[in-house]
Amino acid sequence: MHDIPNVNLAQALGDALPVAERQAMYAQLAAACEDHGFFLLSGHGEDALIAEVFDQARSFFSLPRADKLAVVRDAENPLGYYDRELTKQRRDLKEVFDFKAGGHLSKNPAKRTRWPVDPPGFRDTLTQFFTTFTALSEQTMALTFAALGMPAAVIDATMKQSFGERHSSAARLNFYPPADPVPAAERVDVTAPGDMALHHHTDPGAVTLLLQDNHGGLQARSKRYGWIDVVPEPGTIVVNVGDILQVWTNDRCVAGMHRVVPVDADSGGRFSVPFFFQPRIDATVVPWTESGEAPLYRPFSWRDYIHGRVSDNFADYGVEDIQISRYRVA
Repeated sequence: MHDIPNVNLAQALGDALPVAERQAMYAQLAAACEDHGFFLLSGHGEDALIAEVFDQARSFFSLPRADKLAVVRDAENPLGYYDRELTKQRRDLKEVFDFKAGGHLSKNPAKRTRWPVDPPGFRDTLTQFFTTFTALSEQTMALTFAALGMPAAVIDATMKQSFGERHSSAARLNFYPPADPVPAAERVDVTAPGDMALHHHTDPGAVTLLLQDNHGGLQARSKRYGWIDVVPEPGTIVVNVGDILQVWTNDRCVAGMHRVVPVDADSGGRFSVPFFFQPRIDATVVPWTESGEAPLYRPFSWRDYIHGRVSDNFADYGVEDIQISRYRVA
């Protein structure tokens, strides 16, 4: 496992954990955030909901292609079905369904989730997932801040100023099939696939909460060990640090670089469900610094940053996608 800790959320949020055990847990979590940006979350109490979400994902991706294309995304709206997403200008071997739910919708009606008619209960289940994982993300952020020793005042101010009811979080269903999901007749004008099911990248937001099935294939890049496997553990949620948390912590935390290796031809495919916990659209991202510490990044707009990352996933515009390195102080 190479030091990917498993943190019990119920214990971490409770008062019964002995001081020495809590300090040890915080030390493990902080070390993971500083080395590769990944840890596992157990004790979350959402096993039943997670099982329902996976059932809905399997049902959706097994629909006839025409039904999935009825809710396909486009250049204007990043929400809906897609089977030719790019990462680092290379096509991933996967199908996705991107969605938002609840009160976290764009003011532009043309940028709302394209919900399919089938499968039954699809929208209700994913709406419940979105609401529940918003709360879990808030708890996970508080836990991470505590492990890093952040002052309570900083934690409170950050959550109020950068998130609140209008945070811009998003979620998706992923299916990694054993073969290219784009029909052969449509590949002529489509970017050729690369050598990974999902190519190496970091997530743009604060933290990502990921559900993965028991197939495996997710890898994280450790400063110490290189590429390491994030081995599936029943009943756990994978958490990874995003770009914004790396900037906020002034490079103490590292945004989790990760990839998914190609799935086995006889596997039946791999499913995963990430929830991207992201700031409100009008937030300005500024590093937290202690007295005398120089900021390593200049302030930047979350709106501009996420727009550059999302548009790059849709089409190859001939340039590298935007990264936090663009804002690094020389």
